[in-house]
Amino acid sequence: MTVRRLARILTLVLGALVAPLASPAQQPESIPRIGYLIVSPLVDPPTAERQAFLDGLRELGYVVGRNIVIEYKSAAWNRELLPDLAAELVDRKVDVIVAAPGAIEAARQATRTIPIVFTGGTDPVVSGLVASLARPGGNITGWTFRLPEMAGKRLALLKEVVPRLSRMAVLWSPNDEGAPQEWQETQAAARILGITLQSLEVRDPKDVPLALSVMTRTRPNALIIFASAITSAYRPIIVEFAKKQRLATMFGLRADVEAGGLMSYSASAAQGFRRAAYYVDRILKGAKPGDLPIERPDKFELVINLATAKALRVDIPTPLLMRADQIVE
Repeated sequence: MTVRRLARILTLVLGALVAPLASPAQQPESIPRIGYLIVSPLVDPPTAERQAFLDGLRELGYVVGRNIVIEYKSAAWNRELLPDLAAELVDRKVDVIVAAPGAIEAARQATRTIPIVFTGGTDPVVSGLVASLARPGGNITGWTFRLPEMAGKRLALLKEVVPRLSRMAVLWSPNDEGAPQEWQETQAAARILGITLQSLEVRDPKDVPLALSVMTRTRPNALIIFASAITSAYRPIIVEFAKKQRLATMFGLRADVEAGGLMSYSASAAQGFRRAAYYVDRILKGAKPGDLPIERPDKFELVINLATAKALRVDIPTPLLMRADQIVE
């Protein structure tokens, strides 16, 4: 065997040995990367919403770490961090950004080219986020959470629990996406039901104890809380305050009631995150976000905490209990 032929054989053998080793090193470059931008802290085990997103991906054939990578960015309730976190995802050149409620505007400001899938928030047409629900245009699509008719339904449900409801406090953050629109809808519903509203705005953490102090003096019949980053961050304090003041509460999320609130009526947030996986799949397969119609929720949940009702000495009417989707005891 000549030296030249031996060298050629060695080259082929070494090439065969090295090729499999090089493949995994190259693989991460070809794996799609999803940016996941949230206001709330990132916790383990995952929240119901994040788990729904992961379940949705798995059902579509995606396994994290194998054929998809998720880059998580959490503001841990500090909204001021969101622009920088969104910019980091853009710098990482992720293939798509999933933006949770409260983080949508930061994602939009960070990029007009990387596809963005939102999982909630206000009416995207009214807020100017997209051109239309059927054809959003641009780089944004997703699942809208808040619907105008929900405000009236929440007040009507509270009135069933507190028949003499005439004065109601509203704890809300005007800085939150869609909150001003939700406030207008609540005002309209209150006029129809003959309820006087007391607006308690919380723009900053220091506003929360001030708002609670005001309610201690004014003694409303009930309290409604708009879902937002700040009200979620102060959920334990708000829940404990309402119990001490014997205030019937209507929250915007199932998690609020599971944490001790009296009632919530909303679309399923988990459904929105599960549908986000569908949008991600379509985009990764070549669809343009602007061509993917924005979906509205088709399922609404009434959740009632009976333990809290007992602590508040509030009687929940039997017909209302029968309509509840979940009862926390």
